[in-house]
Amino acid sequence: MTRFLTWLLTTALALAAATALLDGLRFTGPRSGSAEIESKILPLLAVALILGAVSAFVKPVLQLLSFPLILVTLGLFLLVINAFMLLLTGWLAEQLGLGFRVDGFWSAVGGAVVITVVTWALDALLGTEKRA
Repeated sequence: MTRFLTWLLTTALALAAATALLDGLRFTGPRSGSAEIESKILPLLAVALILGAVSAFVKPVLQLLSFPLILVTLGLFLLVINAFMLLLTGWLAEQLGLGFRVDGFWSAVGGAVVITVVTWALDALLGTEKRA
């Protein structure tokens, strides 16, 4: 349970960093002060859960189907897959009325990079990498 909560908070912080750094990723609602935090904390956690579910169920299928392309691009196509996961997450969040929006493919690519780097840094800082 602790690992799950750590993962959820790490992913939520990475999403928050991406929405703060990029104009193409955003949550609707207040844009400053404590009202912003209060109105966005639950949607942020919900979007983190959606991103985790999409990454757990859809991403492996896409990786398997695009394996030759991943090899040819020396793994760079994984960035495209991560961007599509973020686009799918944004679409699902909009359908559920969570107020999270991804404006387009390039915003999703930038968001995927930010989320990956922030998650990696937080995992390294917290020492939460998976152990066998």
